[in-house]
Amino acid sequence: MRALITGANRGIGAALSFELASRGCDVIGTARSGDGLETLDVTDPASVAALAERLDGVALEALVCNAGVYLDKGQPLEGGYPAAMWAESFAANVTGVFLTVQALLPHLRRGATPRIMIISSQMASHTRAPGGSYIYRASKAAALNLGRNLAVDLKPEGIAVGIYHPGWVQTDMGGTAAEITPAEAATGLADRLQALSLETTGCFETWDGRAHPY
Repeated sequence: MRALITGANRGIGAALSFELASRGCDVIGTARSGDGLETLDVTDPASVAALAERLDGVALEALVCNAGVYLDKGQPLEGGYPAAMWAESFAANVTGVFLTVQALLPHLRRGATPRIMIISSQMASHTRAPGGSYIYRASKAAALNLGRNLAVDLKPEGIAVGIYHPGWVQTDMGGTAAEITPAEAATGLADRLQALSLETTGCFETWDGRAHPY
């Protein structure tokens, strides 16, 4: 399986790249600054288009939309959450996912049993709403909605789409108090990616395979 992973230079993306490679997958990792990987800034349409052009003729069996930001942690309700923060967050967490999927659809159509994994969060759930982090929650909810609708439109083409909560992971975003390591998250997510099929397309699951409430 040839898989492309966005945001593969650190955290969950780096761990998932390692895990999939250890399972014999051909992994194409991307990062905003390159860092020895394919350069891709998901917030820049020109960068997305350039990546698709560089990969012209390449068949992908899997696309993992992992790149994202969490900019509003700890923002106060009064006076916080500036408009620019909303725009930057949605550009990375929602628009960037869509543009990447859109640009790489021709590559997925060439692949055998193609699938798309969108990394969302339990913070996307409207049934789990403890308050705060409004921008991140809204953007991940939008990514969940995006994935669910893509699953419907792409199923007739044989492309499966799954949306996943990666766990509370010990990364720069998750913090040191988080519950699981990047390696643990990556092992579960790799299992989910390999299990994803047209029968399960549109699923919203946790890293360890449990159905997550919407």
